[in-house]
Amino acid sequence: MQSVCLYFQVHQPYRLKKYRFFNLGNDHYYYDDYLNKSIMERVAAKSYIPMNNLLLELIQKHGKAFKVSFSISGSALDQFQEYTPQVLASFKQLAQTGNVEFLAETYAHSLSGMKSKEEFVRQIKMHQEKIKELFGVSPQTFRNTELIYSDEIGETIAEMGFKTMLTEGAKHVLGWKSPNFVYTNAINPRLKVLLRNFQFSDDIAFRFSNQNWNEWPLTTDKFSDWLGQLNPKEQVANLYMDYETFGEHQWTETGIFEFMRNLPEKILKKPNLCFKTPSEVSKEYQPIAAIHVPNAISWADEERDLTAWLGNEIQDEAFDKLYAIEVAMRNCQDPSLQKDWLKLQASDHFYYMCTKWFSDGAVHQYFTPYGSPYEAFINFMNVLSDFYIRLEREGKSRQESDIESLQSPQEDVFNMLGKFTNVKLKKMVKDLSLGELSALFFESDQAIRDKMMKIIGKKELNKIQEYRETSNALSSKEIESYKEDLRKKIARLP
Repeated sequence: MQSVCLYFQVHQPYRLKKYRFFNLGNDHYYYDDYLNKSIMERVAAKSYIPMNNLLLELIQKHGKAFKVSFSISGSALDQFQEYTPQVLASFKQLAQTGNVEFLAETYAHSLSGMKSKEEFVRQIKMHQEKIKELFGVSPQTFRNTELIYSDEIGETIAEMGFKTMLTEGAKHVLGWKSPNFVYTNAINPRLKVLLRNFQFSDDIAFRFSNQNWNEWPLTTDKFSDWLGQLNPKEQVANLYMDYETFGEHQWTETGIFEFMRNLPEKILKKPNLCFKTPSEVSKEYQPIAAIHVPNAISWADEERDLTAWLGNEIQDEAFDKLYAIEVAMRNCQDPSLQKDWLKLQASDHFYYMCTKWFSDGAVHQYFTPYGSPYEAFINFMNVLSDFYIRLEREGKSRQESDIESLQSPQEDVFNMLGKFTNVKLKKMVKDLSLGELSALFFESDQAIRDKMMKIIGKKELNKIQEYRETSNALSSKEIESYKEDLRKKIARLP
């Protein structure tokens, strides 16, 4: 018999408030509580509560024949406790049925697996403890943030004792092979790898309400027939999707809840189909081969890679600066710093900096609270700069030297201009005032100065030199004011 494996991702980040340069050193609270609370309450009302109630109804109707699985990030669980305890209560009800498997992931829904094995493992253990505390179960299956996977990551997960891991059935990895089989990690074959069937999953998650799709409307009869026509040799159809698909991305008016209400019955009527959780699939079927993934994949975009989070220079800069303090954070004893460290690692902050969709913005703008990726970058780096200040103070109080040599991310925001092409920098400087040009030239690193000397010529350089001298040197307040203006201009650059 072939299995249908239903898995849902549940995640909400702590979104940052607008944090200006002048907040540095004075305001150490970084989060937009109103936005976080309102989004959580809205999604709870439209998606989490009605869908949890529906799943409970289906479990009561079909008994042990119907099963699902969830991965709920630590930041989502924390916000359930803080803003919508009724959502957490409904998940506990589902847990008590025994028909639901809860998966482990990184607590912060972070990209730590791409940077630090130690931090990666630490967050996974934190998440395991949280799931055990709230739902009374110990996760046996792992899913990484956004289904990110590589041979090396899989090896780490196997070392931690997990038997099963989920990832994307990416075309460029599978080639001619099918995602509807169980595979193993290429380094440690003890880890079984289950691959998302993106065709079936996206039919529900993305195409369900698309009236231009040639298969619209998608009915339960049609979908269950597709599943029933799987090649008899294939083992499982893994349907993985965001939980917000139901009610948030696909509105109630599309019929998505009624589709889900009737789908299990239609599937269970097929003689060759049944529902299983990831752990059950892993135990039931023998893997057919190892899957080789030397470069990390994810379930994002057509590329199925990491470029949604780490695909441009501002994302890479912010990511490197965030993890530059990892060693210092291991020794940090301040609970508030540790909590903020987790929240700042959420992958969403880097997603907001993505420029892949900036020309049309349709997909990106749905998720981001910022006007542009550059605004997201500047805001994050301002917050991180203040975090550095706090961490430095905490380190000095313990006579800790690790933090003293770290350069402020705020300075990096300014010196990012040094990486601009001459054409891009020329567009930047042509409309600047003498004061702004003076601040840019004299307060920047040598890379910017060298480029400016080639771009603006001796006459303009003499002007800003004259301005510098006749104004008896700019005050630090004036310099910072000019820098703030420059940041805004950087954010508006195409």
